[in-house]
Amino acid sequence: MQTLLSAALPDLSRAAAIWLSLLAVIGVAVSALLLRPGRLRLDPGARIRRAAMPSQLEQAQEEREQSRYAQEVAVAAERATTTAQRRRAEWVAAQEAVEAAWQTYEAAEAAVRRLDAAAAMPLPHTAQTPAEYADRERYLHRAALDAYWRRELSVEQLSDVFGHRDGWDPRLHPVEQELVLQRAIRANLAAKHVAAREQEQVAWRAAELAVAAARSLREEAHAATGRRVAESASVLPLSEVGRPSVAQTRENVEQTRENKVAARGRATVPAF
Repeated sequence: MQTLLSAALPDLSRAAAIWLSLLAVIGVAVSALLLRPGRLRLDPGARIRRAAMPSQLEQAQEEREQSRYAQEVAVAAERATTTAQRRRAEWVAAQEAVEAAWQTYEAAEAAVRRLDAAAAMPLPHTAQTPAEYADRERYLHRAALDAYWRRELSVEQLSDVFGHRDGWDPRLHPVEQELVLQRAIRANLAAKHVAAREQEQVAWRAAELAVAAARSLREEAHAATGRRVAESASVLPLSEVGRPSVAQTRENVEQTRENKVAARGRATVPAF
């Protein structure tokens, strides 16, 4: 019997040591769970969210691309804004040109009316001699040149004057020559006014397109700048999905309270 006990005692001591080691490990694990309960908690929602979200390298690369795109769009918006300002200045200048052309045309129209009234009166008699005709021709050429240098006659009209074409007769009385000259000036200024109006319309359309392009690029730049913040704010943990926030809960409580109060009195006024 003593031999059997002496043989079993070493095995019992080893078994006791093993059991004590196991109990120590279990005690350490239980202590860790008690001290840090959230460390070993199973969170399948967090695992799924981490698996679905891109890696840090991919996220950093995407942020760099978004930042570069936002900078490029911002530069394009600044250039488009400068272009729109220039186009608008050109349109304002075209408007001023139209107004100036109209004023000169009105002055030419008034001069024609005055000369029409003067031509209706009897013309003074002059001797019809070669010297008189030469004086009338020189007067016509000089008056046409003066009008040309004032940009009231075109090159084609001046050529017709010196070529005695298209109704230009140097033998007419100076009053009649002045009337013909003023009518030609009026026709040329009317054509200039029409051309100025057409240029103003072209400048207006260009300015409108430039302003629309600048506005669109500014909106795109603003959206590109805030897109990253919106995307990061829109990513919520799956554990938070379906869980009402504190503000929502408070709002629901206040709404329930208001409904109860309204039920006791008059109906609530709907909000516009």
